[in-house]
Amino acid sequence: MFGRFTRRLFLKGSIFATLSAFFGSFLLWERRASATLIRPPGAIEEYRFLGKCIRCFLCGEVCPNKAIKFGGLKEGLVNLGTPYIQPRDQGCMLCMKCNHICPTGALEPIKDDLEEILSKVRMGRAEVERGLCYAYNNRLCGFCYGACPLPDIALSIDHFTRPTVTDKCVGCGLCEKICIQVPQAIRVRPRPKV
Repeated sequence: MFGRFTRRLFLKGSIFATLSAFFGSFLLWERRASATLIRPPGAIEEYRFLGKCIRCFLCGEVCPNKAIKFGGLKEGLVNLGTPYIQPRDQGCMLCMKCNHICPTGALEPIKDDLEEILSKVRMGRAEVERGLCYAYNNRLCGFCYGACPLPDIALSIDHFTRPTVTDKCVGCGLCEKICIQVPQAIRVRPRPKV
């Protein structure tokens, strides 16, 4: 009886350990998937956003640029149906329509005002890969600067058209969308989420 009890306990412990490892890695994967998404302007802290967003899709319906996509299984179950922006597909025009239609406050309203946009919109921040950027490799370009809705505020260029991203970048992604280099020499990285 003592041997049987030990085997049963061993089997129960093994099953529990296997399930714990599976679900633990699943939850870690879910958390990583959420951390890589660029949320629309006005998105509150990630954990609160996921709790408040009711997946109504209204923000995507009013987006004139069709920049807002909705999470599928690839983005993780926790993000299923939640809005995000994929700059390579389409950048945000900063029209602020999406956050005014949100019924739950997952996207806080922001006025279509330069000062308010600069102080409250924190979707991400563009980063320039100098090794890929045409301008940093002795060619003239400047497409990213031309696409930026906040030129000389969020993105500036020198007389050789080499871009420099400032701390005022809100992460709209229009620079990434327009970049003619493949892969893009300028990419928006999500801001750290709480």
